[in-house]
Amino acid sequence: MTNRILVVEDEAAISEMVGLALARAGYEYDIAHDAEQALALIAQQPPLLIVLDWMLPGLSGIDLARRVKREERTRAIPIIMLTARGEEADKVRGLEVGADDYLTKPFSLSELLARIKAVLRRTAPQATDDVIEVEGLRLDPVSHVVTGHGRALAMGPTEFRLLHFFMSHAGRVYSRNQLLDLVWGSNVYVGERTVDVHIRRLRKVLEQHGHDTLIQTVRGSGYRFAQPLKAVAG
Repeated sequence: MTNRILVVEDEAAISEMVGLALARAGYEYDIAHDAEQALALIAQQPPLLIVLDWMLPGLSGIDLARRVKREERTRAIPIIMLTARGEEADKVRGLEVGADDYLTKPFSLSELLARIKAVLRRTAPQATDDVIEVEGLRLDPVSHVVTGHGRALAMGPTEFRLLHFFMSHAGRVYSRNQLLDLVWGSNVYVGERTVDVHIRRLRKVLEQHGHDTLIQTVRGSGYRFAQPLKAVAG
């Protein structure tokens, strides 16, 4: 999964300032100064999130957001709009075309980073540092430690990324192609059966404590990580 954020801003001083703040916060980033550059970068590698200025030369930020949200491959990319337009109607328009949040200029870098973290927690939880635990299976993305009922489980980096993605998106079915794009990255050219191989490896590790059944095969569709069981009130 990419950790790269795309900053689409035609004012060089602002884009460089945002880029430095992202780097200090541990993100990689690309900068585009207009919609055409942004579309080329998105086609090359869909980013984790887009920080998008409303007022761009040529195609506007609103039109770019609309195009990103229209395409199946990119519609899940969260967008934070940056703009000098503070009217309520403009905010509503930005949200209606698919923006996930809205920040009015001038803004503080600390507020932007907080908004990015909040949006990613909602839309891409696998990109945050939050510990995830499901039925005794615990994954810490910071230390890269996975435990089953308190005992460490050894797995390769690809299996770790795959498990992190599954645990962050429990209950939803993903096809092999979707997993390749979302876990391996769209610029990595491997076959669909690669997913099956790593699923088998991951299940083998998880079966030590009975967690292999959490990864379910959905015939004709792909794979799903089971939703955690909820207690029923007596």
